[in-house]
Amino acid sequence: MAFFEVLWHGEAIGDGGDLDEALQAYGLVKPEDGDWGTACARPGADPCIRRYASFEAFLDNADELESIVVTVAMINEALEGLS
Repeated sequence: MAFFEVLWHGEAIGDGGDLDEALQAYGLVKPEDGDWGTACARPGADPCIRRYASFEAFLDNADELESIVVTVAMINEALEGLS
């Protein structure tokens, strides 16, 4: 089962067992004004998710299988259901 690590400004802010769950971690760093476009455009924000083969692979410091660039639309869609 895949494992996803969520990054914001180069720091891990959460994780998930699937992509949707992982994207919801961006709720932890939601900008006060709700403007994800501006927040994601800030230098160094670089929202991305790393996908690993499994949680065990992550713990074993295995290389990620892929790095997924996260868009504003992806964040907005993931957080819609949480409000």
